[in-house]
Amino acid sequence: MTEQKKSGSAKLWGGRFAEGTAASVEAFTASIHYDYRLYKYDIAGSKAHAAMLAASGILSREELTAITDGLTTIEVEITEGTFHFRRELEDIHMNIEKALVERIGPAGAKLHSGRSRNDQVALDFKLYLRDQCDEVITLLDGIRRAFVRLARKYLGKIMPGYTHLQRAQPVQIAHHLLAYYEMFGRDRERMVDCRKRLNLCPLGCAALAGTGLPIDRQQVAESLGFAGVTANSMDTSGDRDFAIEFTSGCTMIQLHLSRLSEELVLWSSQEFDFVNISDKFCTGSSIMPQKKNPDIPELIRGKSGRVVGSLMALITLVKGLPLTYNRDLQEDKEPVFDAVDTISACLAIMAELLENLTFKTERMAAATQKGCMTATDLADYLVLKNVPFREAHGIVGRAVAYCLEKGCELPDLSIAELGRFSETIGKDVYEVLSVEGSVNSRISTGGTGIQRVEEALLAAEKQLGIGQ
Repeated sequence: MTEQKKSGSAKLWGGRFAEGTAASVEAFTASIHYDYRLYKYDIAGSKAHAAMLAASGILSREELTAITDGLTTIEVEITEGTFHFRRELEDIHMNIEKALVERIGPAGAKLHSGRSRNDQVALDFKLYLRDQCDEVITLLDGIRRAFVRLARKYLGKIMPGYTHLQRAQPVQIAHHLLAYYEMFGRDRERMVDCRKRLNLCPLGCAALAGTGLPIDRQQVAESLGFAGVTANSMDTSGDRDFAIEFTSGCTMIQLHLSRLSEELVLWSSQEFDFVNISDKFCTGSSIMPQKKNPDIPELIRGKSGRVVGSLMALITLVKGLPLTYNRDLQEDKEPVFDAVDTISACLAIMAELLENLTFKTERMAAATQKGCMTATDLADYLVLKNVPFREAHGIVGRAVAYCLEKGCELPDLSIAELGRFSETIGKDVYEVLSVEGSVNSRISTGGTGIQRVEEALLAAEKQLGIGQ
């Protein structure tokens, strides 16, 4: 028995080793239990690589056919659940390559020419994340569509706008909903940008220095739909910026979902009583029969910690790594996979919840009648009559204090009472003191005035192709 055979190593990299890997090490280093989900991307990358090797004269046409057919068979088996994964082969890449070699012989052993697992892993990961960017963009369009439909349904209806969670100024419900449309629109732009930056092919950079074989990286890039190839082999080998950027985008999405969830939790409480979340998206109490709990928004809010944690894990993972590849980078995939699963589920179910959400418009409108919410409009009224804003602010502040003492609202004050604070105030003031007048006076671009909100809504509908 030769020394190589004595080692009993099943590793494709085992030629240098005299002993087999300890079982405890195999268990500790294995990633096949989670990176198996990259199998379609690994096989697609290997097929493209093989086609390039054949075009470069490194593989014969017969060898290319054997490799391609073998990979197709393996993909079918994995998809159907009949493929046997072996933990001692560590990851999805080695499992597929070993199975290929066992099935087609020496031709399979040629497949790894001109590449390393370092650039192979980066390729699979980028192909996976490119698809995930597309999926997330689709989900973001879905939730933005839900906001626009709600905004159209409740256009012209009024609610309190808040700062510091205190009633501040009256706004349109549609204006509030379109604020989330904008938030998730920025999230969409981030995903589009992330996809552009990661869409450069890493294959052919090999371990860190490139390869001396006559390969054609551009051919592989074009066949896999990449915009081009990465420029520096050392940067490529250890780069995970694309994974961090993607997960950062996921974190922003989840934070926006969490803010929305917080408002839904508040608004569905008896204290606010602004919305009715469909029974289909709520649960009851095991002990209190009267309870209707907003569990879906609460769970989405809670899951924010998972996505933020995934981002923190990736940032911490790479912060101290020297160039180029280090085994630490094996820990990059689980946080990303979890972030993908979390935001995908949260976006889908929140869009569904919004489609079944009902606003209690009378209750919301009634809430705008309390708290002197047109105070800023009175200040603007004075400014238009040439009163300096800071002076106007003080005048209105004293008027509000008077209302609080008297237990009334600004529109309830007579001209005589208002005149105690400024002789500039005339009978035309009541046009701006009404809630409707306040809302419709907000004519600045991006404001809550009926014309501006209608314009914003039409633009959103056009962007999403609604009603066309």
